[in-house]
Amino acid sequence: MKRLIAVAALAMAALFGGAGTALAHNVLVDSDPKEGAQLSVGPQQVRLTFDQPVRAGEGYNTVNVVGPDGTYWTDGQVKVEGNSVTMPVRELGPAGTYTIGYRILSNDGHPVPGKVTFTLTQPGKGTPAAPPQQADRPDQSAESGGMPVWPWIVGAVIVVALGLVLALRLGKPKA
Repeated sequence: MKRLIAVAALAMAALFGGAGTALAHNVLVDSDPKEGAQLSVGPQQVRLTFDQPVRAGEGYNTVNVVGPDGTYWTDGQVKVEGNSVTMPVRELGPAGTYTIGYRILSNDGHPVPGKVTFTLTQPGKGTPAAPPQQADRPDQSAESGGMPVWPWIVGAVIVVALGLVLALRLGKPKA
């Protein structure tokens, strides 16, 4: 019985002990402007900083600034520098809440969507940009596009069960 408990404890430690890094994706750690910032003048660019490097490449990463009336205010191309992603912004227009919607490609190959909001307290004189061709509205939920987790969990349970069966069969004393 002690052998069964020891094998089960080791199997569970192996199963759950290594899962932390395998499930890690990029996480937004800082933004400029900050979440919930109150600005009297709009930013010339937005900067998003992540905990890991962002995969660079054309079409991988998108950043959009959407105004309170649903218009777009980004102007130019996304620039990736290690852990940071920047996007130029036009001079903003109406006062209100602006949303920075992003979808970046994590260094592990998984897309990471999210949003940051800030408030423009004084109206600007800018004019909005044309909507991007494949505009992802920041308020829409986006799927990660990766493989679901449940097949990995089922596979791990099967491997642990097989390990227990083998340990019990091979560990029996021969008569």
